[in-house]
Amino acid sequence: DCLLTDDPHRVRQLLDGWHTVGASGRSGFALFRRQLDPAQRPFLPPGTAKITYTSGSTGQPKGVCLGGAQLDTIARSLAEATRTLDIERHLCLLPLATLLENIAGIYAPLLAEATCLLPPASVTGMSYAGPNAQRLLGCITESQPQSLVLVPELLRLLVAAAERGWRVPQSLQFVAVGGAPVSGELLGRADKVRLPVFEGYGLSECASVVCLNRPDARRRGSVGRPLPHARVRIADDGQIMVSGVTMLGYLGLPPRRADEEWATGDLGEIDADGYVYVRGRLRNIYISSLGRNVAPEWVEREIAQQPGIRHVMVHGEARPYAVAMVCATDETVRDADIEHGIRDANLRLPEYAQVRRWVRAPESFSFQNGLLTSNGRLRRSAILERHGALLAPLYDEA
Repeated sequence: DCLLTDDPHRVRQLLDGWHTVGASGRSGFALFRRQLDPAQRPFLPPGTAKITYTSGSTGQPKGVCLGGAQLDTIARSLAEATRTLDIERHLCLLPLATLLENIAGIYAPLLAEATCLLPPASVTGMSYAGPNAQRLLGCITESQPQSLVLVPELLRLLVAAAERGWRVPQSLQFVAVGGAPVSGELLGRADKVRLPVFEGYGLSECASVVCLNRPDARRRGSVGRPLPHARVRIADDGQIMVSGVTMLGYLGLPPRRADEEWATGDLGEIDADGYVYVRGRLRNIYISSLGRNVAPEWVEREIAQQPGIRHVMVHGEARPYAVAMVCATDETVRDADIEHGIRDANLRLPEYAQVRRWVRAPESFSFQNGLLTSNGRLRRSAILERHGALLAPLYDEA
């Protein structure tokens, strides 16, 4: 019905059926409206306060409908988890369309009476095409925030910069990382450059954060313990099951109870102290011709942390060993550098999961070309459809 934008010219170019109502004198946002035929409206579960869209890694993104009470509960859990740090300044780097930044970067800091810093992308250097490292680092240095929310790719950028001499602001107390699994090696490197990183775990269908490492409860390699609003168990098939706070339903589909247990599709474990470990996606597991089940994300994150390597897709379904398609960080990275990185990662992997052969990807994996989701996860089926023919020769032995 309504659209707020800071770029009304673009809206007029791209969208038909919308008319301008006016503009805010304070924010400068223009307000557009349109009339919808009631028959065209998708079903909205009662109580919906926010619709956030999944990344669509296996198909069309779905609208996840969340209630106001759910959002408030999770925001309060997060505010309480960081209460002892007395955070007063949070710098928002991720787009506000990202649920994680919504909850952890806006709602929770405001509940804790902190200030949220919201510089534009022209200042932060953030873009789905890839961040501008110089602007991003400059923005963090200038802002002197006490907390940040990052995805693993941004954490890797900050760690690499710190290793090359960038001075981590002394103000930083809490850097939450989520959206995708993080390599243990990268977390170790972050510790060495004194980046206070705390890995967490969540998903849109559970209204964002489920587990989080905290200053008083942190275990390397885990995603932390469940927050007070969430209950987590492991099903017989190894899948992580979450209850306590879940979505009201998908847009246009029948509603569900907000306390109903949700099957996450993620494989995991829980140790004796209640820390949760995420091993990969259930649907992504492949079975080698030797009968071993392998979660490729586990192998990929070890390789992707090597210098010169940006993205990796591991494959091995019905084959005797794993192979990989690799995207280098830039064209100056030599094959020998990639080979060295893979060998180094293999030292930390069991023999059945080690990558024996690899090939360079003919194009980078990105959101723009449809090979990555908006939060940086591989679209495996799209990569295989476009470039899968390059993997078969890796199994041809002399």
